[in-house]
Amino acid sequence: MRIVVLAGGLSPERDVSLSTGTQVCNALRRIGQQAVLVDLFYGEETLPTPITDAFKDTEPLAPRPVKATAPDLAAVRASRADSGLGGVGKNVIELCKAADIVFMAMHGVPGENGMLQAMFDMMEIKYTGAGYFGSALAMDKAVSKELFRANGVSTPAYRLFKKGETVTFPLPCIVKPCSGGSSIGVTKAYTPEALAAAAEAAFLCEDNILVETFHPGREFTCGVLGSQVLPPAEVIPKGDFYDYEHKYQSGLITEICPAQIPEALTRELMETSRKVFDVLSLSVYARMDYIYSEDGRLYCLEANTLPGMTPTRHFPQMARAAGMDYAELCMKIIELSLAK
Repeated sequence: MRIVVLAGGLSPERDVSLSTGTQVCNALRRIGQQAVLVDLFYGEETLPTPITDAFKDTEPLAPRPVKATAPDLAAVRASRADSGLGGVGKNVIELCKAADIVFMAMHGVPGENGMLQAMFDMMEIKYTGAGYFGSALAMDKAVSKELFRANGVSTPAYRLFKKGETVTFPLPCIVKPCSGGSSIGVTKAYTPEALAAAAEAAFLCEDNILVETFHPGREFTCGVLGSQVLPPAEVIPKGDFYDYEHKYQSGLITEICPAQIPEALTRELMETSRKVFDVLSLSVYARMDYIYSEDGRLYCLEANTLPGMTPTRHFPQMARAAGMDYAELCMKIIELSLAK
């Protein structure tokens, strides 16, 4: 099978995406698939004739570790000659059309908010994961939280603020970009001064930000893969906050998978994850993140439609706990996507 593993782009999560894409491409090559890693922003300067020869490389790609800080996107933009291509690099669409399917290893905009999915639907290009509608619903945290509330899924109280508004909210609280990921621009605030600084930082990421009640407690995550809900995992950061560095640097978290928790809590996590998956019109796979508060209440924070698959991420570990190795997981995602 010819597979484009699409990664990179101009999201703040660019490095995470490239790490995920490298892992996926290598796994697919190991099991005999014709996979090629393509950077959405850079593309490929030239294509072979016939174009199918682009898929013949079987050598393993060098690992792409994620740095402790998000990439300098201005420098990335400046490194490609301006050719009027915008955010989609040269020959990207041609390669995607030549593939049997595009494995979406994207994180952030435009790969996780439905923009690429809608474009691929128009071009009849097959791709992995949720469609454009579910992707858009899940990416916008304010919209998804309203859907949670309307369907009986507990989520922390919140307010949406637009750039230029004065940000006030009961403390302590969490401040985050409305449509970001990987904890980029996310801050915990305990004082009015910290809240103002956190809002300023979040507004650098986008024009709409979310401020929500902070509930001290334990952090859990739970994945859905087709009709299967995977065993939930507990995530314990070594520090006060589960930030970008903790997510992608080895040794900064302890993950327990499956989570060592009472059966009733396991069942609640799994049932809520299936409900969120359906409420947001998702398909193929997704991962839901939770806080289990000190007063014994489970709060859903968000749904991730393209969960990270870097070595330190959770979805592959949950799949492993369900008896599925990394390459099997990649192929299951592809099979479910082709069947949708």
